[in-house]
Amino acid sequence: MTKKLMSLLTIFVMMAAFVTGVSAGDAPTNKKKLIPQGKYLTPQEAYDKMQKEGDKVLFVDVRTPEELYFVGYPTVVDKNIPLVYVDYTKTKEKVNKKTGKKTVKFASVPNKKFLEELEAALKEKGLNKDSEIILMCRSGHRAAKAAKMLDKAGYKNVYNLDQGFEGDKDKQKHRTVNGWKNAGLPYTYKFNPKVFILERPVK
Repeated sequence: MTKKLMSLLTIFVMMAAFVTGVSAGDAPTNKKKLIPQGKYLTPQEAYDKMQKEGDKVLFVDVRTPEELYFVGYPTVVDKNIPLVYVDYTKTKEKVNKKTGKKTVKFASVPNKKFLEELEAALKEKGLNKDSEIILMCRSGHRAAKAAKMLDKAGYKNVYNLDQGFEGDKDKQKHRTVNGWKNAGLPYTYKFNPKVFILERPVK
């Protein structure tokens, strides 16, 4: 075998090893979904990772418990650790800057125990701060906020499932573009006490 052929084979093997070792997807074009850790997964990639390495990865859904209960959640999710909770005793008014239209919604309350609950979920699964963590919300925005919070706390091995569970909106404002549900991946509405944290910071 010639030296030239050996060199080409060596380069090919190195490239193959690099490609197969890359588990992060492309960065999203929506800036609100970007995270400091720079790691992203599509729903299919997240599902495949949980199927192959589920015992080494913590998959966290950061949506509200109501969203999981009524909209559904992936069967492979480890824990629901909400970034915020809904406070049904208060409302919040929002004004659209472009149209001036006002909308009223229930107020949200930050989950002050987010980091504490995530750390507990890692320990419960026998994992640690360096273990891989997948964050998912409805479309990738809240998961990005959670990833930024984790980055400040020293968690660097974090992925944003940037399409989320329901995906992005189409031109008719319906969530049909992408996401876990639209990918046809397995999900459930069933209450699983191992997934949900029953303590709530609001009454």
